[in-house]
Amino acid sequence: MPTGESHPGRVLNGLRLAAPHALQQLRGPRMEDISESMAWLARADGNVIVGHGPFRKTDRCPPEETAFYIRKFTSVGEALWQVPARTECLPLADFADRFPRVNPPCEWNPPDAGPFSAVFQEIMTAIRGGLFEKTVPVVVERGVCPHPAAAILGAMTRQIMPLRSYGWMNGDSGFAGATPELLLSLSGSRLETMALAGTAKTEDREVFAVDEKEIREHEYVAQTLVSKLQDLGRPIRRQREILDVGSIVHFLTLISIDLEQPEPPATLIDLLHPTPALGPLPRTEETLALLQEWRRRLGCPDQFGAPFGVWHDGRFDAVVAIRGVWWEGEKISVPAGCGIIEASRLVNEWRELRLKRDSVKRLIGAK
Repeated sequence: MPTGESHPGRVLNGLRLAAPHALQQLRGPRMEDISESMAWLARADGNVIVGHGPFRKTDRCPPEETAFYIRKFTSVGEALWQVPARTECLPLADFADRFPRVNPPCEWNPPDAGPFSAVFQEIMTAIRGGLFEKTVPVVVERGVCPHPAAAILGAMTRQIMPLRSYGWMNGDSGFAGATPELLLSLSGSRLETMALAGTAKTEDREVFAVDEKEIREHEYVAQTLVSKLQDLGRPIRRQREILDVGSIVHFLTLISIDLEQPEPPATLIDLLHPTPALGPLPRTEETLALLQEWRRRLGCPDQFGAPFGVWHDGRFDAVVAIRGVWWEGEKISVPAGCGIIEASRLVNEWRELRLKRDSVKRLIGAK
């Protein structure tokens, strides 16, 4: 890897540098292991699977290789598996040491409430008309940040359970986050998933625990997951609890099942994704198309809320790509979604969206 002086505009293994002093800022103990293209996903055991490019696309999971499942929120007819040229499995802390912790001077442009208000009213009309029980529009906050990859990776790779670090970068663009939401984990015949829905400030935990609207929103997700899994075996649903992820809390219900017959990861993803935590209820071609149109109008990144997974050594883990930052050059964006049901109110949902975005901005030290 070249280690000489940088110059303005140069890309060093996917981390864009704007001035000579930036190279020194980005050097870590293992900078030689940062690739021009790279993907990673942290697992519950504290290890992270890291893939280094170039990547080979394929439409099927190769059983004897490591492969990352990277897709858009809705993907049809695309090669969804990315097979890296080189793979590592190492403690997440060791991986994080490769990226210096940086507090970037980001400039943010708060989103306009007008477009969201229009979408909200359209959704409420559809709910009252019986088309939806719930759906999840997304609002995006945009900004400008020097050397965003360095700051984002330095922050997201340091997040630990219950947050799972994930990311994909290719040249001077990519996305990375720390999500609390597991879509599924598959090891042998054992499948684990979760319902994660309902949000409040941590200091409002006590009233959140008895909030009927938030409980109803969560139950939509939990009951739907159990219903979808019933044909595969006998799902076991644990008691609803509150998950604390720092500045915010969510309702969490863990669900597991021993599959009666083997199912490939992609089939299970298609069965579960999108759950009502990020998608429409009921999930039909019509309701998905409407949600996609609202996401498009509000400028949502294609991969936000999508499954992001890795197959490695006979095990598959997939998370829901939320609580992340997307970047292209120095342009950055932080998306957040909110579940809308008949009891939702515009002002409350707008506040929840800001709460979620601010929690992500705090992670990168850019609030």
